[in-house]
Amino acid sequence: MLFFFIFLSLFGGISFYIWARLYQGIKCAIPHINTIVYIVVSAIISLSPFIGFVQFPTAIKRMFMWIGSYWMAIFVYMFLVLLVTDIMFLVGRILKLVPDPAMFRFCAAASAVVITLLAITYGRANATFLHHTSYEIKTKTESFPEGLNIVLVSDLHLGALNSETMLQRMAEEINKLSPDIVCIAGDIFNNDVNAIRDPGRAIELFKRINATHGVFASLGNHDGGSTFNEMLSFLAQGNITVLKDEHAVIDNRLALVGRLDPSPIRGFGGLRRKSAADVLAQTEAGLPVIVMDHNPANIGEYGSGVELVLSGHTHRGQIFPGNVITKAIFPVHYGHFQKDNDSPHIVVTSGISTWGMPLRIGSNNEIVSITLR
Repeated sequence: MLFFFIFLSLFGGISFYIWARLYQGIKCAIPHINTIVYIVVSAIISLSPFIGFVQFPTAIKRMFMWIGSYWMAIFVYMFLVLLVTDIMFLVGRILKLVPDPAMFRFCAAASAVVITLLAITYGRANATFLHHTSYEIKTKTESFPEGLNIVLVSDLHLGALNSETMLQRMAEEINKLSPDIVCIAGDIFNNDVNAIRDPGRAIELFKRINATHGVFASLGNHDGGSTFNEMLSFLAQGNITVLKDEHAVIDNRLALVGRLDPSPIRGFGGLRRKSAADVLAQTEAGLPVIVMDHNPANIGEYGSGVELVLSGHTHRGQIFPGNVITKAIFPVHYGHFQKDNDSPHIVVTSGISTWGMPLRIGSNNEIVSITLR
């Protein structure tokens, strides 16, 4: 409760700051602006990210989801630019370099709008591309003399804004890589399977994915809730094997483990994450182990008995300066990492789609291919 109070206080305070600074700038250009209308419109836009949680008709919820998604990005960049201009204004006043404060406020507001629009335009365009990242990993065993090709994707967030636009391209690009295994490391859904616009088409696109030994998934924090059973049914219809703190033996050469996320939103229908030791103890002795664990904050649970950990969740921050924050928070926020020769290899993907804001600034949508040697 305290966290939400602090969050809402910060969000409300920054929103007020942004709209107040914009009002000062607009007032210079439009002296007779209707203040009441301005306050009402700014309040609706600011509250739009939360209106989707209210029981409105679907069309209204989708409209506010669209407005709210873009407002979150506008919120970030407007705040950063206006904060910089306020610092400049303060320094300028001290040094007596600002002869006309009103004109400065107008220029500051105009600059914030232009820079934010440019950032959002670039971010939306970049979010339509799908990048391919590849790694070659040398394992401690000799189980893969001819190599094993793994394709990793995560964070589809089906049901979020523009989330389904990547599915067809994802299936096509995965098939071009001729994978032995496809691993989906969580957040396949966006809390509610009913939010998917065309579930039948989505299932068919999953079924088009070709992998020699199959398509496997672990569950992320957004893959739970009241429609959890429907999510599992959806994935089964798409020929995806979900590993819920379970493992599958691949070609008698590999144990693939899928972990439950420790913090599912509204739960996994009563399922609880087991300890890593209990899950790994179930795997066949002598087989190299690969673990799908959605959140890379959990990688400290795995030691020399695991060859490779596959994660997502971070989106690599999705938009700048989010990448700076995720890099500070997570032990590995993106890419390939191995602490030492006795530690597992870690691969964290930035995800194949977006969450919240349908933008990518400083990160990319990606498919990851991994060759084990």
